[in-house]
Amino acid sequence: MCLAVPGKIVSINDSESPFTRTGKVSFGGIIKEVNLSYTPEANINDYVIVHVGFALKKLDEAEAGKVFEYLNQMNELDELNEEEK
Repeated sequence: MCLAVPGKIVSINDSESPFTRTGKVSFGGIIKEVNLSYTPEANINDYVIVHVGFALKKLDEAEAGKVFEYLNQMNELDELNEEEK
């Protein structure tokens, strides 16, 4: 199942084009490179919801925590761990 997952932006690689803006996002300690072009307002330490490598929306920390906990309870975060192997 494909789900959007919340993560915290830990670094941003700004570029001249807003379409190639990327950053490293932490998903409970697992760091992934994410395209940030859909969330130009997002900054380091902000939480975003990510689907197939694209940050779709900025969200507050409390909301991100709730979603992350629900996904963890449903064992839907295993996919992130498998990619690290």
